[in-house]
Amino acid sequence: MDLVVIGLGYVGLPLVREAAQAGLRVGGLDRDPRVVEGLKAGRSHIDDVDDAQVSDMLTAGFTPTLDEAVLDDARSIVICVPTPLSEEGGPDLAAVRGAATTIAAHLQPGTLVVLESTTYPGTTDEVLRPLLEEGSGLKAGTDFHLAFSPERIDPGNPVYGVANTPKIVGGLTEACATAAAALYGKFVDQVVQAKGTREAEMAKLLENTYRHVNIALVNEMAVFCHELGIDLWDAIDCAATKPFGFQAFRPGPGVGGHCIPIDPNYLSYKVRSLGYPFRFVELAQEINDRMPRYIVERAQQLLNNQGRALKDANVLLLGVTYKADIADQRESPARPIARRLTRLGAHLTYHDPYVTTWHVDDTPIPTAGTDLPAALEAADLVLLLTGHADYDPETLAAHATLLFDARGHTRAAVRPTIETL
Repeated sequence: MDLVVIGLGYVGLPLVREAAQAGLRVGGLDRDPRVVEGLKAGRSHIDDVDDAQVSDMLTAGFTPTLDEAVLDDARSIVICVPTPLSEEGGPDLAAVRGAATTIAAHLQPGTLVVLESTTYPGTTDEVLRPLLEEGSGLKAGTDFHLAFSPERIDPGNPVYGVANTPKIVGGLTEACATAAAALYGKFVDQVVQAKGTREAEMAKLLENTYRHVNIALVNEMAVFCHELGIDLWDAIDCAATKPFGFQAFRPGPGVGGHCIPIDPNYLSYKVRSLGYPFRFVELAQEINDRMPRYIVERAQQLLNNQGRALKDANVLLLGVTYKADIADQRESPARPIARRLTRLGAHLTYHDPYVTTWHVDDTPIPTAGTDLPAALEAADLVLLLTGHADYDPETLAAHATLLFDARGHTRAAVRPTIETL
């Protein structure tokens, strides 16, 4: 194999696609039998790769497998496994350690090993390298190449993907960086070499911490602008006309996905190990985490203004994925919102064109069915949590008795029965 990708999810599978299209012989190792069997049958399980592309990958020689033997004699190995938060709030590197142990048992001299999973600065050198060296008897930077290259996947982005998003690589040595740049240069338009693995790891955390902090800023502004009677969305649109010095971020019901709610905590974890807090990140986390509670409080106020109680009210949640026009539910703020609404006695239904069944804490939430206008009319309150393109603002405005738009999706449809975050 020219390349073996470990972890065939939202990061690994698009990487496989681009490498296979470039003519590389690619293997994919995953622990989930359903994922592997689905791919072998030509079925994709992620938004950014469709079934036809999987079939093309298989035709090009892609081999998805559960068998670690696919690593034997692999020229390059890229680790794309999940790095969630532990119960204590620190990084859970169990999957990275497991991948390292597996690789070490098959590692050959001259192989390139790249970590793409997001983590704290120092992981490649302090965690991955020792496991590879101890398990293989080989020395990183001498017998095999070792590098870090942060994933920059934005699920559902119609413009930027693996090939046309600049790829950062940081090597343990200069030769390691050169080897990694040569690999990615075969299917990525631009490769950017960082000074080392720590700088590449920090670059990823810097990108997502920047977004995390700025989202928290506008979320906090949304709270007090509502009290002051200021249309924050209009203020943001006005500020965005400045051609320099400003980038528009917009408020919402919380943060979700595989990056923003998770990655800045890795940096905070590393900084805390030095003996002091990373106050910006921790404050941003506090603000963004409280947005679901604030959404429910606003919903309760809207019903009160209509002479209704939240208890026993029929509440329809529109959109339960973490962003528009994809099926990805990871860390979606819809779940904590639903959890709190249920505790307060509301009767919930949901509608989402990308989600056929939805559970909150193992409890199934009833679907509102396929007749959206009827579902809107039957609800005492509609909460728009994700602005899917399928949700026509005029249709929502015409049929919803009371609508709270947490995404600014219906701003053009001005109605007294619509309130925007």
